[in-house]
Amino acid sequence: MGKRKKISKSATLNKKQLKKAILSVLYEDRAKHFNYKQISSWLGVRDTESRKLINISLQELAEDDYLEQISRGSFRIKLKRSSLCGIVEMQPKGFAYVISSETGKPVIVSSLNLNHAMEGDKVSISLFAHRKGRDPEGEVTEIIERAKTKFAGTVELSRNFAFLLTSPKVGFDIFIPKDNLNGAKNGQKAIAEIIEWPLRGRNPVGHIIEILGYAGNNDAEMHAILAEFDLPVRFSVNVNRAAMKIKSHIDESEYARRCDFRDVATFTIDPEDAKDFDDAISFRVLENGYREVGIHIA
Repeated sequence: MGKRKKISKSATLNKKQLKKAILSVLYEDRAKHFNYKQISSWLGVRDTESRKLINISLQELAEDDYLEQISRGSFRIKLKRSSLCGIVEMQPKGFAYVISSETGKPVIVSSLNLNHAMEGDKVSISLFAHRKGRDPEGEVTEIIERAKTKFAGTVELSRNFAFLLTSPKVGFDIFIPKDNLNGAKNGQKAIAEIIEWPLRGRNPVGHIIEILGYAGNNDAEMHAILAEFDLPVRFSVNVNRAAMKIKSHIDESEYARRCDFRDVATFTIDPEDAKDFDDAISFRVLENGYREVGIHIA
């Protein structure tokens, strides 16, 4: 909210001027909603009778379709809006752009106005009144199609429910009712599918559709990474047969093309929890007494 706009004593008794002042205050923060006490404070109105008049004016402005009542006693400006469809592109700072072929510029949607929309979702948005010199802004009014409904994470079990703790990049964890665990245990990696996201809920509700194994297990961790990027965790019979035909030993022809360090002390410098081990150093004492340190980068 900007600077407070105090009104004169005479204005407090003029309902027409008072309504105009109220609309001016609410328009400054048109995405938010306020009650008569907050508006009285911003207008510098302190006497009881004038504060009552503000409350009555708010009710009348709502009846006349200038305001919309969000909750009991709380109002925000009601704007004439146009709507369009587009795709959500989340930004690092938490807001999003909605890209639509119906407008030449991306529409800015604040985190408060996303209404649980996520990256890649197809949404319908309602445009706010255009402000000169500013990019178009709007609010998500409907999620037409989810881009992603399945997420990998770690099960955190409580007495009567659980959460699937997802990657920090996802931005939310998934609430799992006890009946939706499908046998998942605390600490296991699993894949959950979102089945609903209550309008006022902080977390989506989901159910476990696949258990990958315990966190820290190599296969479970690798499968979780695959699921995170929507890559298949299981493969067809033909793919598995083809994989079995790949040689697991080194061909003799490769020895001539490579340096063999199998008899040299060589160890990885990757951390214990790395997903692959492809950086290493080696050490040996040469015949001339020099010490050789080898650096190996895959």
